[in-house]
Amino acid sequence: MSKSQEKKIRVLLADDHPIVMTGFAMSLESEGIEVVGQVKTPQDALAQYALLRPDVFILDIRFGAELTGLDVAREIFEHEPNARIIFLSQFDQDALIKETYKLGGRAFITKDCDPADLAGAVRRAFAGELYFLPVIAERLANLSVRGDGSPQSKLDERGLEIFRLMADGLTNAEIAEKLDLSLKTISNISQLIKDTLGVHRPALLTKLAVKHGLIEP
Repeated sequence: MSKSQEKKIRVLLADDHPIVMTGFAMSLESEGIEVVGQVKTPQDALAQYALLRPDVFILDIRFGAELTGLDVAREIFEHEPNARIIFLSQFDQDALIKETYKLGGRAFITKDCDPADLAGAVRRAFAGELYFLPVIAERLANLSVRGDGSPQSKLDERGLEIFRLMADGLTNAEIAEKLDLSLKTISNISQLIKDTLGVHRPALLTKLAVKHGLIEP
């Protein structure tokens, strides 16, 4: 079968920056890859993924208020463990990169990547393979050598959720109300989080969360 006769890879794009999506769509189409949809919110991403059943899903990590790209991916992987998801971000913190691959992502692509790298990632993902930009591969290798001191590696899912809220500046009382837990429970957990991370000052908690891609700078 010639290249022109090969089945086109069907891709769904999810990003809340229209210019980024348009640019990526044009780049992929020029490479013979079909963009079947473009969505701007996590809710639409879930709905359109279920409706369109793309071969590869290119998913922005940081979009949406209530849900994030990682939340979308977790829900998809829960029902479809072999989903081919490529994560897209303008952020490239080491811990965030590691988390995307650990979650099941096929590639981590930065928004300033070369269009050829994006197309290469899509083709590798479609084939069921992992794809690493050289700079990403180097950073992951360094991370495995020197160890991972990130909050993601030290806290469980509930602890990480509370840590994010602490880093965002919420008080224990506000966190308790938001999560519908007792103030005593949150106080105990927040203290354990601080002790586990070895960080107790609010400003340093925020700085740590930003460093590891858990909250916006």
